[in-house]
Amino acid sequence: MGTVCVDRRRLWRAVDVAIPLAGMALIAGTALAGTDTTFDTALDLFTNFLEGSGGKIITVLSLAGGIVGLASGRFSLAQIAVPVGVGVGVGTGVPIVTSTITAVI
Repeated sequence: MGTVCVDRRRLWRAVDVAIPLAGMALIAGTALAGTDTTFDTALDLFTNFLEGSGGKIITVLSLAGGIVGLASGRFSLAQIAVPVGVGVGVGTGVPIVTSTITAVI
């Protein structure tokens, strides 16, 4: 008989939690993810910077770092691959990320 009493207590504890949760779920409004424009200005500024002259500057600096590494006498494939990866990432990465985020939202 002792276990039946414990099971009833657990049941009532679950009911005590479930009823308020169900009430909150019924009262909750809808969330609209794509309507906020708070950070649009910053996003546009950063995107334009990376796709424009900023992306070119980053790529040239990366290339210059690779050339300095080559001139120092130590050859590594990373000295060539990193500037190429940075250029590709800056040139095509921003539109890919932006379109992915837009598609998810």
